[in-house]
Amino acid sequence: MLTVAGLNQYYGQSHILRETELTVTGGRCSCLMGRNGAGKTTFLKCLMGLLPVKSGKIIFDGRDITDLKPEARARLGLGYVPQGRQIFPALTVLENLLLALAARRGGGREIPPLVFELFPVLKDMLPRRGGDLSGGQQQQLAMARALVLNPRLLILDEPTEGIQPNVVEDIIKVVRRLTSEGLSVLEVEQKVPAARKTGDRFFIMERGRIMAQGEMADLSESTARSLLSV
Repeated sequence: MLTVAGLNQYYGQSHILRETELTVTGGRCSCLMGRNGAGKTTFLKCLMGLLPVKSGKIIFDGRDITDLKPEARARLGLGYVPQGRQIFPALTVLENLLLALAARRGGGREIPPLVFELFPVLKDMLPRRGGDLSGGQQQQLAMARALVLNPRLLILDEPTEGIQPNVVEDIIKVVRRLTSEGLSVLEVEQKVPAARKTGDRFFIMERGRIMAQGEMADLSESTARSLLSV
């Protein structure tokens, strides 16, 4: 579904992504892990077209999207939940969701019922401003907003960061359900236990390169310690 080949990206003179290679297959959750500063968020921003790439290719569903604008990628089926959620705090929950409909794949002007099935708390909070929600509720809103797009690949940047444990478990259940129903997920996750619960495959990035990858069941403690411990 998604193939990234030879991706390079710089911040000034700093070489952040170094010939990065990664393949995401359909209907599975792939977890991208790595220490802080490894290049994970930069990689996701390149996937979404929020940062240009110096060289390399991004192929989605057989199409080269390397130079497409973010909104064009969304219409092709890439849904993105950024780190820190980045909802619109002054807008209501309903307004946050309605804004995403403009880029919905396949058209449609109604919020899919699945959104409220997955995140029932949001249905009761439609009139509330996004900035008045708890951190966990904002994370659910950010994921719901991405799902409104009807994505084929959902990209999550640390969805369990800084939220209460019960909501973490809810998010893990949502990711597992989505992949069981055929949606592909690429998730950046710092916490190995959470990654083991959601992920089918793992990729570990170090200094902009993928240093290890495989089935999540095969991720050994020694590999996790050597490449992920601080």
